[in-house]
Amino acid sequence: MTSDIDSLLAPISWDFLELRNRIVMAPMTRGRSPDHVPGILLPTYYGQRSSAGLIITEGTFVSKQAVGWVDAPGIWSKEQVDAWKPVVKAVHKGGSRIFLQLWHTGRASHSDFQEGALPVAPSAIRHEGAKVIVPSGEEKTHEIPRALDTREVKAIVQDYSKAAENAQEAGFDGVEIHAANGYLLDEFLQSKTNHRSDEYGGTLENRFRLLSDIVEACSQVFSSERIGVKISPNGSFNDMGSPDYREIFTYVAEQLSQRKLAYLHVVDGLKFGFHELGEPMTLKEFRQVYDGRIIANCGYERDDANDAISDGHADLIAFGRPYIANPDLVERFANDLEFSESDQATWYSKGSKGYTDYPTYDDANVNLSSW
Repeated sequence: MTSDIDSLLAPISWDFLELRNRIVMAPMTRGRSPDHVPGILLPTYYGQRSSAGLIITEGTFVSKQAVGWVDAPGIWSKEQVDAWKPVVKAVHKGGSRIFLQLWHTGRASHSDFQEGALPVAPSAIRHEGAKVIVPSGEEKTHEIPRALDTREVKAIVQDYSKAAENAQEAGFDGVEIHAANGYLLDEFLQSKTNHRSDEYGGTLENRFRLLSDIVEACSQVFSSERIGVKISPNGSFNDMGSPDYREIFTYVAEQLSQRKLAYLHVVDGLKFGFHELGEPMTLKEFRQVYDGRIIANCGYERDDANDAISDGHADLIAFGRPYIANPDLVERFANDLEFSESDQATWYSKGSKGYTDYPTYDDANVNLSSW
């Protein structure tokens, strides 16, 4: 029998948000939104997992330019807003709160998503990592992206502002700004991908400027305590990792600490890839410079998650892959029950298989006993 998990199951509240536990369903792209309109299975999928204290949706494109994943949802049109409303309703009915993750894929996209136009980035530096799957289903090599001009960067801030307005219209409790994992905002932060000489490049302050402007713009829609930011200081995903990673992400945390946000979502775990450019940044480092709630993420299990909270290193813990096959993850944690394993072949497939057909622990055992 493992140790108790009182800390992980304790409630937490801020800005009139009452979370019944500190277990967060992490953002996970699942590819069930044809033409980037949230699909009909999404209310069931998210509703099944609404015993989480907080759900953060899969990455959601803020504009057509932001698109870079097959059948991932967007939030730029009325049709998309209307399709998100039953998702929010289902989650609220289940007793959870839900934030929409705002996403721009930057150089990780491909011209096949952009009607032939090149993907955009802070600088014209190619993604040298794994290939990208395009709408035809083919795997293609990443292209050299087109560097955004200064006016275009400012226009992207407005795309995020409009996306936040649409999220509010759909009923979301808040938004998370995705500045991690080698997508556009992370590309602006990191020296590996940002070689600009204008106000958005060079110094730490300039590389942080776009994220800062987006946080400010979204704060005109939601209160700052309904806005989270996700970063991945240790990550190598999407061909990332910069020699000055410790300097930039310390600076980012220091600056965001002044904004009184809902949380800083830190991918501190290494199971999603580590750039190996030095020692990994730890939650303890972020706690020293960030005066606010921290969500820890990547590879946590029940007991080390509980310890991270009880030791004061984090306030909430996000779980991703365990939620795929365990819609009742909270109940399994609380009762020390066995986990189900997900079928990786169905992670991004179409339809309900491997998506909404995973039973709860009780349902699975009822079915077994009926044989």
